[in-house]
Amino acid sequence: MLQRPLENEYPEYYVPYVKLVSDGDLLLILKENLAEMTALLEGLSEDNGHFRYAQGKWSIKEVLGHMADTERIMSYRLLRIGRGDQTPLAGFDENDFIAGSQFDYLPNKNILEDFAATRNATITLIMNMPEKAWAKKGIANETEITTRAIAYIIAGHAIHHLKIIHERYLPELK
Repeated sequence: MLQRPLENEYPEYYVPYVKLVSDGDLLLILKENLAEMTALLEGLSEDNGHFRYAQGKWSIKEVLGHMADTERIMSYRLLRIGRGDQTPLAGFDENDFIAGSQFDYLPNKNILEDFAATRNATITLIMNMPEKAWAKKGIANETEITTRAIAYIIAGHAIHHLKIIHERYLPELK
């Protein structure tokens, strides 16, 4: 079973994400998160997918699209670092990614399917990663990070956004 990373294995700004991940089987946590996200969003109307809880905030569709985009990038980092590639990996600006997307014009179903495909690819990547790869270190966004930490950050990032959807979006839709 994949061990929780130590706080010296990732930048401080990821601490809140890692802390959101409960102890236990990380693969099971990722699968349960996908099931929860699917159940939540399958029942969402297209109109509700466009909901923003405040001016300038992302729509629910954009939040889900952001989750898929971020997971793709973080999984790529996990793959590169886990395989021993020492090439420094660039950061990204999530607001630029949203601005360059078309999430608000896609059906909820398409965005959810994309997130599910991304999550399933992440799960198989983690399942098939060699044990010795988890402690490998690399540079991403100009900071040192381990493969193990990236796996936990992926899970925590999704938990974080699901929590925001529950706290800030759904109460306004009832």
